[in-house]
Amino acid sequence: MHVISLKRIREFVSIHPDAKSPLAAWFKIANRAWQNFAELRKVYPSADVVGRDTVFDIAGNKYRLIARVKYQSQTPFIIAIMTHKQYDLGKWKE
Repeated sequence: MHVISLKRIREFVSIHPDAKSPLAAWFKIANRAWQNFAELRKVYPSADVVGRDTVFDIAGNKYRLIARVKYQSQTPFIIAIMTHKQYDLGKWKE
């Protein structure tokens, strides 16, 4: 897999430095490739599909990473990274 928008990770970590290690771990795992959602759930059992996007719990559910995972091309596109509180507002769906 080739993760698109590493820039979003860097921007988020500049505001939330404690997210650096958990997001680096997610990035490393995401680059290994998932063939389908079932394989993804083996690694991230709490991941959920919301519409066309996959929502990952990061740092013990403190943060949320929303990605559009294209299994055929092996590419996750990071849509947003936010705190759980921001996620609950639902504005990312707009």
